[in-house]
Amino acid sequence: MMIKDIQEKILKLKKEKNICILAHCYQTHDILEIADFTGDSFGLAQKAAETDCDGVIMCGVRFMAETCKILSPEKHVYLPRPEAGCPMAEQLDVEELKKLKEQYKGYKTVAYINTTAELKTLCDVCVTSSSAVEIIKKMDADKILFIPDCNLGSFVAKQVPEKEFAFIKGGCPTHADITPEQARKAKAAHPDALLLLHPECKPEVTAMADYAGSTTGIMSYAAKSTAKEFIIGTENSIVQHLSIEHPDKMFYPLSMDCYCHNMKITSITDVLHCLEGTDGEEIIIPEETRLKAKVCIDEMLRLG
Repeated sequence: MMIKDIQEKILKLKKEKNICILAHCYQTHDILEIADFTGDSFGLAQKAAETDCDGVIMCGVRFMAETCKILSPEKHVYLPRPEAGCPMAEQLDVEELKKLKEQYKGYKTVAYINTTAELKTLCDVCVTSSSAVEIIKKMDADKILFIPDCNLGSFVAKQVPEKEFAFIKGGCPTHADITPEQARKAKAAHPDALLLLHPECKPEVTAMADYAGSTTGIMSYAAKSTAKEFIIGTENSIVQHLSIEHPDKMFYPLSMDCYCHNMKITSITDVLHCLEGTDGEEIIIPEETRLKAKVCIDEMLRLG
């Protein structure tokens, strides 16, 4: 069976079953083509909440599907591959966070969206990579415990110097593995290219960027820029997506190893099997947990 045949079956089934398909930007292009919405994780959850669909398939990782369920409790939310997790989201558990909150009394706890629903229940506000600076500036707090990504936290702290920050040694292993030497080599190989990075990279790498921002921010910057060459310092699927969307421009990966295995575990056939009901997992969150987790998301929306 050809990919287009699988895609046609998916398009037919999702219409029949009133299912909305969400695809994070790091998914493969054949999945993006059959999605109702593509983008960053929180934006996708918001889009799903606005639809009148009966069910949602999140082509991404578990914390993203959990966020969908938090915002859309009346909808059935499915993860095509149950083992698709996020190492960053799983770096802390509830008991560890409770100990941190005891250690940093007087600090407000800020959760990056890349956290589990259970961790969000203990946090004061949630942020995305694109909203973190604005929201933390507006918070009625001078001391911030930022979890779990210390690299993103450092990026934010530099732009909010009036506040005191505490971090843990957590973060995205895919982005954290990018080195300054790789950035220097890429810039030497492509001297006319702009360097676009995700702030989950280490501070010494992010400091070399012409632009640092969220995945959708990177894609938007490349689309609007008059420049013709770009080095992309985030998951390498973005190089492919940008190359397809803007064939008049050149895009180069900063690191050949910037590859998220959890994101790539979902295939187009997994989406089909999930729609057919033969595979995938429905995300179930106890109502008490959902409501507590939603508090920090609501506070993000209030401030942002």
